Amino acid sequence: MFALEVGVEVELVPIADLTDLDPAAYAGNPALKLPILVRDGSQLFGTLHICRALAEMADRPRRVLWPEMLVDDRARNAHEMMWHAMAAQVQLVVGNAVGKLPADNVYFAKGRAGFEGALRWLDAHLPATLESLPPRDVSILEIGAFCLLEHLRFRETVPLDPYPALRDFARGFATRPSAQATPYRFDVPPKP
Repeated sequence: MFALEVGVEVELVPIADLTDLDPAAYAGNPALKLPILVRDGSQLFGTLHICRALAEMADRPRRVLWPEMLVDDRARNAHEMMWHAMAAQVQLVVGNAVGKLPADNVYFAKGRAGFEGALRWLDAHLPATLESLPPRDVSILEIGAFCLLEHLRFRETVPLDPYPALRDFARGFATRPSAQATPYRFDVPPKP
């Protein structure tokens, strides 16, 4: 999605099995995580680093609002809550849905409570935070928040009904061409 926002063409290569323990399945990422940007025989790990590299690769500069450019606590907190909610959802999906571990285990119960707390905070503060941001073509906060909410629709971990401001934000952001071109879906694994 960020590549589309900055005008860089990339080939998306899905990871067929997120339970795979071989780094080769993750383009050599020893942490067994995605995303990975492969270019010129090199791998780059991590969302923020990849977004920076994509912005550098763009033919035309875009006004990207990076997390370190934020100067007020509310915007910084919004980033933190967005990143936390993303990590918590992965924790719950991998632990409960994929690993079939008990949801009442304190590790997952606390993870879910923190996830819901982050979503409540974002619902209460994201609209005003976005209105207060400086002029930009795109921000990591907006793309990240949208991806989080779309992934919650795709892989429902917690319901979005209690978060009307987040639902409104997602509806509005979904009109962007980059959002329309990158829907979440289960990729069909390659045949052996």
